[in-house]
Amino acid sequence: MTQRLRARLLALSLTACAMPALSATPVLVIHGGAGVEKGSLSAEEQAAAREAMARALRAGHDVLQHGGSAVDAVAATITVMEDAPQFNAGRGAVFTHDGRNELDAAIMDGASGQAGAIAGVHRVRNPIQLARAVMEHSQHVMLTGDGAEVFARDQGIPLVDPSYFRTEKRWQQLQKALKEEAAGQAHADLETARHFGTVGALALDTQGRLAAGTSTGGMTNKRYGRIGDSPIIGAGTYANAQCAVSGTGWGEYYLRAVAAYDICARMKYAGQSLAQAAEAVIDQQIPAAGGNGGAIALDAQGHMAFPFNTQGMYRGWIGADGVPHVAIFTDEPFPVR
Repeated sequence: MTQRLRARLLALSLTACAMPALSATPVLVIHGGAGVEKGSLSAEEQAAAREAMARALRAGHDVLQHGGSAVDAVAATITVMEDAPQFNAGRGAVFTHDGRNELDAAIMDGASGQAGAIAGVHRVRNPIQLARAVMEHSQHVMLTGDGAEVFARDQGIPLVDPSYFRTEKRWQQLQKALKEEAAGQAHADLETARHFGTVGALALDTQGRLAAGTSTGGMTNKRYGRIGDSPIIGAGTYANAQCAVSGTGWGEYYLRAVAAYDICARMKYAGQSLAQAAEAVIDQQIPAAGGNGGAIALDAQGHMAFPFNTQGMYRGWIGADGVPHVAIFTDEPFPVR
């Protein structure tokens, strides 16, 4: 290599170092659960759900606009939705067969591959915050039950009396399920669980990093410490450098399909687009097996997908202009990019 070529390469290197790093346009995507039916919601309930989604989107967008990470934005967004009684997560969680609330959550950082999850907790006000603490302040990926709550106390995560989670609508859903069960109606508990209310959020930050999070109260009338797909990394929650996914649906089928990971794997190994991969898993593979539900997906270029095969799915997104876009049912305008 000549001295002149060395000098030229050095100059190019210094120029490249002086250039600012490319930044991505931040995007935030949410869901509040698939399986919602028009007849199950009053006009007031619809309006409250839409307002809660818009509020959550603004909270996460504010984090991104101020330079926060994708993980920061996902945690902030889901915290707002956990505090909103309209969704089956946190404050609005459904009841188990024994009349308790059992909460699950997971979060994953697509940039580092780190993840945290919790399941079967009864007193954690915001499960997503505990899942994040597991990811960032423990050597584990998942904690459950009493042990998870001991860790929450050690980490200063707020605990509440279990009565905090009680809402009359969820209580009446359990009573209906119990009556159907007593009358011998087959699979009554699973039928009631079609009202999925899991919440999830995906974010792409200004550094091009992706993150995913999901939080849920699980299935109405569930028993025996049942855990669904939401806190299981790869089933209901997954993120890598290319793709992020949060699912909502009949959890047993998402677990068997490893649904969230499969969407990202199809992009990585089969070269499918985000939309193709999401549709193949959510609208083809899971229904073919007997399940149903939906998901949200986001890639590193800011493309998003909202596949679902029920009458409705609470969903929304927000981009650079800071305007929340929200929808519930299939027949309403919902432009996405």
